Amino acid sequence: MITRDECLAFDRDDALASLRGEFILDDSLIYLDGNSLGPVSKAVQTRVSETIDREWAQSLVRGWGEGWMEAPTRLGDRLAPLIGAQQGEVLVADSLTILLAKLIGGALDQRRDRHVVLTDAANFHSDIYIAEAMAKRAGRPVRVRAIDRARLDDELNEDVALVMLTHVDFRSGEMLDLQGITTKVHDVGALMLWDFAHSTGAVPLDVTGANVDFAAGCGYKYLNGGPGSPAFMYVRSSWQGILENPLCGWLGHARPFDFEPTYEPAKGMQAFVTSSPSIVAMAALEGALEIWDRVTIDQVRTKSLAMTDLFMTLVAQRQPGAFEVVTPLEHSIRGSQVALRHKEAYGIIQALIERKLIGDFRHPDICRFGFTPLYLRFVDVFDAVEHLVKVMDTNAYRDSRFAVRKSVT
Repeated sequence: MITRDECLAFDRDDALASLRGEFILDDSLIYLDGNSLGPVSKAVQTRVSETIDREWAQSLVRGWGEGWMEAPTRLGDRLAPLIGAQQGEVLVADSLTILLAKLIGGALDQRRDRHVVLTDAANFHSDIYIAEAMAKRAGRPVRVRAIDRARLDDELNEDVALVMLTHVDFRSGEMLDLQGITTKVHDVGALMLWDFAHSTGAVPLDVTGANVDFAAGCGYKYLNGGPGSPAFMYVRSSWQGILENPLCGWLGHARPFDFEPTYEPAKGMQAFVTSSPSIVAMAALEGALEIWDRVTIDQVRTKSLAMTDLFMTLVAQRQPGAFEVVTPLEHSIRGSQVALRHKEAYGIIQALIERKLIGDFRHPDICRFGFTPLYLRFVDVFDAVEHLVKVMDTNAYRDSRFAVRKSVT
């Protein structure tokens, strides 16, 4: 049986332990929901304050000519190494759903002789919604087929224009084969779009090595860029100048300040900028990315696997048979979360939150816990399972207060 003292020893040997001090945390909480919203860092506070107090307050409108206009591509280049992209292939702007819309619409235009978009029936619902919306506006009949991803090989054929998958399943934490699936999609002449919402900053990614066409991800989960943080999109360099932005706007124009009535796209990723970037939100993400100058994704991945291993082992030891572990045990197909299935999952999460252990519930029966190695300790993992044991042993999750779900779960 693993002890708390052993977990404290793991923390003493942790090469990333000092990074916890870079975040503003409530030490009375155990925060296992960084896969929904990461905490604020000191660097974020500093960068946002600098943007407001110096850039906005002093430069006013001159700020657009003093670096603000370049923020989408500057941040894109800074983020690119986290997904294995090259400089000039990543843009930071808009929300994830909007960027997916741009990529889906552009991709469908590149495969006008094909009429099927394949996605995962277990995909995040917003991805499916936006795929269907863009299919309706494709200018020809296009059908979105949400399939069991295990049947992808059987569904790939010459009718498929685009395959859109989320790299790490938001419910289960299963990680898909980036390179293998991309190759199969290309073998039938289709294009590949990956959603990295639960991957970026959590697992190693190599879009260059996998020959990925397009990808997008958000900045507010493992990147800790803040609520509503700008998202990012990736377009492989060989597609730039070919793929068109279906939501074109003035800042994606080759000469935005000529105010021309007809649109001519800018070169490179700038063509995918639609409207003015949110400078304060960009500043928060820029501050959040500073910590990646001090850590590698391989270090993060090693600690992530150790923490998720520890959590699953402790749950099995302390609550044998109480939960179905939905997250894969195999390291090669596991993200940075653990999903436990229980018919009373909602009540369990609410009871844990009252004990100041923050996880989240995913319909219909998943208790989801995210593990962010930048600030979590091994002793937090041990204490989290202690709270889970108390909730289960006392039947606290059966309290009548949890019979009605809150609107945000």
